[in-house]
Amino acid sequence: MKIFATYNIKGGVGKTTAAVNLAYLSAADGHRTLLWDLDPQGAASFLFRIKPRVKGGGKALIRGTKALDDAIKGTDFDDLDLIPADFTYRNMDLLLGGPAKGNTAKKPTRRIAQLLRPLAAEYDHVFLDCPPSISLVSENVMHAADVLVVPLIPTTLSVRTLDQLTEFVAGFDGHRPQILAFFSMADRRKKLHQETIKDLQAERVNVAATPIPSLSLIERMSVERAPVTAFAPRSVAARAYRDLWAELGKKT
Repeated sequence: MKIFATYNIKGGVGKTTAAVNLAYLSAADGHRTLLWDLDPQGAASFLFRIKPRVKGGGKALIRGTKALDDAIKGTDFDDLDLIPADFTYRNMDLLLGGPAKGNTAKKPTRRIAQLLRPLAAEYDHVFLDCPPSISLVSENVMHAADVLVVPLIPTTLSVRTLDQLTEFVAGFDGHRPQILAFFSMADRRKKLHQETIKDLQAERVNVAATPIPSLSLIERMSVERAPVTAFAPRSVAARAYRDLWAELGKKT
């Protein structure tokens, strides 16, 4: 089982749209795929038409009184399941730091990895759609993930964010996830975007060659409540996500 996590310290950079489309493409390729919506806002759950509520809330999952497997819901797409978000996830930092039934993780930063481990026989790929911030939740995600998929808007501040994340992960003991950054909401009409994309792709091996363009069709996902790769498979946006998925597969 390979675990991918869409993550950025900043919000509004395309984490959820990437998670939803990449998870859909994974399932479309025949991989048994699970998407866990860890953001209390529940955008990924909404896009897949799943009620953003977990019976017993996040506390039941994290404390171990409810098995993660029991929270899994099917989606409208073959081979693609989802663990919906719950608004109680806003307190997940506190929950992760507390006691858990049968917990064998020595550190609270390993709790999400421990919860996912029993699912290894059921799924080929797991995608974690993460809330923005540096927190105990994000540290758990980083320790659980094999690959951090990091969307960047092509600006100087986004590059600085990538540097901070890379430095943070480099300080881990033991398991360190790979980092694959990609440009999101890229507007080729903007000189700054063009220059930032060109320079960073030339300088760094962990930056994808495929940018995701800024297109209104991607914003329509919230209207269609489906991945753009599903409702508009021949569109420029869908082709970009397919190219990114193919590139992610080659790098991992």
